[in-house]
Amino acid sequence: DGLRRASALLAERADLFARTIATEAGKPLKASRVEVARSVENLAFAADEALRLAGEGIPLDASRFGEGRIGFTRREPRGIIAAISPFNFPLNLALHKVGPALAGGNVVILKPAPQTPLTANLLAELLRDAGFPPGAVGVLHGGPELGAALTSAPEVALVSFTGSPGVGESIKRGSGLKPVVLELGNNSANLVDAESDVEGAARALAAVSFAYQGQVCIHPQRLIVHEAAYDRFREVFLEASRSLVCGDPLDEATDVGPLIGAAALERLGDWIGEAQALGGRLLLGGTPRGNILPPTVLEDVPEQARIVAEEAFGPVVVLSRAASWAEAIAAANRSRYGLQTGVFTTNLGHALEAARDLEAGGVIVNDPSTFRVDQMPYGGIKDSGFGREGARASVEELTYVKTVVLR
Repeated sequence: DGLRRASALLAERADLFARTIATEAGKPLKASRVEVARSVENLAFAADEALRLAGEGIPLDASRFGEGRIGFTRREPRGIIAAISPFNFPLNLALHKVGPALAGGNVVILKPAPQTPLTANLLAELLRDAGFPPGAVGVLHGGPELGAALTSAPEVALVSFTGSPGVGESIKRGSGLKPVVLELGNNSANLVDAESDVEGAARALAAVSFAYQGQVCIHPQRLIVHEAAYDRFREVFLEASRSLVCGDPLDEATDVGPLIGAAALERLGDWIGEAQALGGRLLLGGTPRGNILPPTVLEDVPEQARIVAEEAFGPVVVLSRAASWAEAIAAANRSRYGLQTGVFTTNLGHALEAARDLEAGGVIVNDPSTFRVDQMPYGGIKDSGFGREGARASVEELTYVKTVVLR
């Protein structure tokens, strides 16, 4: 009931939350409103899973050694969950940890990103107003030292972290024997087949590639296009990208706002310069306007360039050609990451090949890699981490199975 009340209260306070997110995270207001709307659903999904928190019967007498006994399992809370959430979705990604943790009967210590403390405070207030008792959710503010202390604290039963691979690796090293759930980086490939709605794919990808300044772990970064469709795709993609509005995140018209900080802008500038030095061509953008980097598109960039090989986490996209569908899949897989991949094709065989062969936790067909609804299992492989989010998957991660045998 508390999670349902929280969902309803969040819907009532949607404007306050959206404006807070836009103000402290620099997320365009229209994108902040979408985040809050998804969070309303996310809390409701967690409430649904609290009702499905059931074990199952075990047919012990299937073994001759189990005769005369009854077996079943229970789902039990782990205890204290340390939830370490990032700045880019300060409400919804926090709720992907907090909601299922509460649904599973745990208590939560939420450590938000230092850039977005206010949204976390509003969330804690919301949960108190929804009827959760004191101590059910605590918010602690701090930097890496606090994260390390939570990770190593013997009282903490599980750490759930969303953020960079480097920090994720340090959490895994410092967690000892306690389980961790790690949602880490990506450099999402999006494959465009010659047999596809090429113009539709170009417009769909342009609409999301630069959303929230590309500060999204599944934002399209590597666009791998069949050579037969490449020129038309590039033309439409560039045209659609030029139409995006850069400016104040509190302006309802803004598509692309400021990056989270000056360090991100400097890093992206270095990576763009390196790509050009290695032979890449700049097709659009590349020149900052204050702390805003307009939509930036490069092509013919070698795979060893950091803007291809690493996670850009900014409004930068790299276009490349593939001579065949198999080559496009192989290029997508030449990455240390494997979170989510977008695939555009009208060829069913090609769609099935991609679903079978792509090395990623999610394969999204005829939508960009950014597609996510909050009840679906979500998570990566390789250096993108392990464990899954989404209400049901998260409840399974944040509880454990207890086996009971009655003689």
